[in-house]
Amino acid sequence: MVLWDLVKDISYETVQQGDDIPVTSLVTDNRKIEAGSVFVCIAGANFDGHSAAAEAAQKGAAAVIVEKDVDVPAGISVLRVDSTRRALAYLSAAYYGYPARQMKVIGVTGTKGKTTTTYLIKSILENAGYKVGLIGTIEVIIGEEHIPAKNTTPESITIQGYFRRMVDAGIQAVVMEVSSQALMMHRTDAIDFDLGIFTNIEPDHIGPGEHESFEHYISCKSLLFRQCRTGIVNGDDPHLEKILSGHTCGIETYGLSGHPDLLAENISLVHKPGCLGVEFDVSGLLSLHISVPTPGRFSVYNALCALAVCRHFEIAPDAFQKALGQAKVKGRIEMIPISDRFTLMIDYAHNGMALRTLLETLKEYEPKRLVCLFGCGGNRAKDRRYEMGEVSGEYADLSIITSDNPRFEDPQAIIDDIKTGIGKTDGKYVEIIDRKEAIAYAIHNAQDGDVIILAGKGHEDYQEIKGVKYPMDERVLIKEILEEDGADTSMLC
Repeated sequence: MVLWDLVKDISYETVQQGDDIPVTSLVTDNRKIEAGSVFVCIAGANFDGHSAAAEAAQKGAAAVIVEKDVDVPAGISVLRVDSTRRALAYLSAAYYGYPARQMKVIGVTGTKGKTTTTYLIKSILENAGYKVGLIGTIEVIIGEEHIPAKNTTPESITIQGYFRRMVDAGIQAVVMEVSSQALMMHRTDAIDFDLGIFTNIEPDHIGPGEHESFEHYISCKSLLFRQCRTGIVNGDDPHLEKILSGHTCGIETYGLSGHPDLLAENISLVHKPGCLGVEFDVSGLLSLHISVPTPGRFSVYNALCALAVCRHFEIAPDAFQKALGQAKVKGRIEMIPISDRFTLMIDYAHNGMALRTLLETLKEYEPKRLVCLFGCGGNRAKDRRYEMGEVSGEYADLSIITSDNPRFEDPQAIIDDIKTGIGKTDGKYVEIIDRKEAIAYAIHNAQDGDVIILAGKGHEDYQEIKGVKYPMDERVLIKEILEEDGADTSMLC
């Protein structure tokens, strides 16, 4: 590949014409520059790639792509663009041979439900015989390979690299979470999504380094519906009109009220020993009866959204129910089947808004007691601790306050802040710093009919203390506790 093949999809000004040498790599990290590299200068929070433009020339790079003035010697091409982040997306697509054009690409955006919905879609499609890739908060899945995720939506060059590997592995469809940050920072530019999905939106990710306001957050989410062919949206969300402002795609709706294209009705709660779920009927573009092994209205929305998406593929009706019944998402209302006497689950709820939604949902099942075990991360806003404490104190019959990721803070100081929030309520609580001991307390003191939620860690398999991430998976802790009790652990994965 030569430079001019790589840049054919972007608008640029040739600041300096260099030697016409073959392109060997496309990089944004100055440490990876080699002879023949095209170095895209990204201005990040901690490092501005433009400061390494001369270094790129010294290492024999083919070109540098810039959005600012740079001082480099002759012999290297310098192309100036309006936005190097946006240019990177198109350069990456070209460099990897436009892999997105060889798969069905499904993008899911929203405040809540993205992760669960992507796994439900993947489960349904795979049960119907499709080979499906996934990019999301928890991991990237390419065939049998599972790659831990660093960002909900990676940088554009990383996305296109994953796409290339997926195509080479025979993947037919990819479902990916699309964050507002990714849309704002052009990470998904150059991707023509076949289907763009909107789950819901609530005030979140607002503040320094994120979004300046809720309106800005909405406007970033809305960008997805200017780069997809068909939008599938939650018709019940009160902010839908703003989300669809300026959309250029066809629109389908799903919901629990009004007259959406896909309607869930006759919703009923299912409470079986050790498990909570929900059943409902689907009408409109599909006619089905669905049962899912996770609780609450948000489970209905997630499942209904997945059905609306998968309807665009050739799938037999019975495959929908089978796939939804089998789908499991690590750390998202994840049932841990250790007893018929009580229900134990793990969830990622790690702020007041998410915890309130979760506990309100579980209250609907009228448990003997609702027990909430949680902590809060260190070196984060104290308001989150007060809020989570107050929410748990208000909704849970018993709060078990423990350690989360203390980072560089004293775990007891974090717990004391949580107690300040609980102190605004009449909620009962115990405090146990060690998370394994706290979980053991919850299990050993469980009463018949209890629902116990381990909140905050979700899919995480570590605990961060003083800059070190120590292995800690709550599933492993539960298994160790049961083994120490001499209990049967064969039902655990």
